[in-house]
Amino acid sequence: VAVMAVSKPLSRFWENYADHVRECAARVSEPVLFLKPSTAYVRNLHHELELGVVMGKRCRAAPESAAMDYVGGYALCLDMTARDVQDECKKKGLPWTLAKSFTASCPVSAFVPKEKIPDPHNLKLWLKVNGELRQEGETSSMIFSIPYIISYVSKIITLEEGDIILTGTPKGVGPVKENDEIEAGIHGLPKVSSATLPVRLQE
Repeated sequence: VAVMAVSKPLSRFWENYADHVRECAARVSEPVLFLKPSTAYVRNLHHELELGVVMGKRCRAAPESAAMDYVGGYALCLDMTARDVQDECKKKGLPWTLAKSFTASCPVSAFVPKEKIPDPHNLKLWLKVNGELRQEGETSSMIFSIPYIISYVSKIITLEEGDIILTGTPKGVGPVKENDEIEAGIHGLPKVSSATLPVRLQE
């Protein structure tokens, strides 16, 4: 899962889909957090599609029962990952900063007010590379719910208005290269809501 600050250099991310955890042969008993700075908003580069939760107001140590009151809306995000760098960091027991936080490593869609998405746990996300479907997953498959994530993070780090929490990626992550075209969206959500991500990779 990740959190990203819009106006402040603060961000964090985590694995939160059981099928992706199996895909990576990882074990998850609690959310895994890492940082992305605001400059990360677009080697062996992989795409990871994630639903972003945009904080609507300052949130500190929120109880899970009240966590959704702090949500302002949502956005689609790409957690672009330098997989070879990440693998080296894992081997050495180092933080993932170099693999996750390079400039333009996190394209973000336009903001979608929470009224447009009454149940964020009942969405189907999709991602295509050059027209080929690569990722498709349902937010109902998340291991940790959005209220749990907000509560967990806000007890460690105070969340500010505009911060974005990335909630994990479904299975199907894979490599992309220069000039690939990536498109992502939410099934059933009209394009007028702007929850789409067209990205063309450039060196």
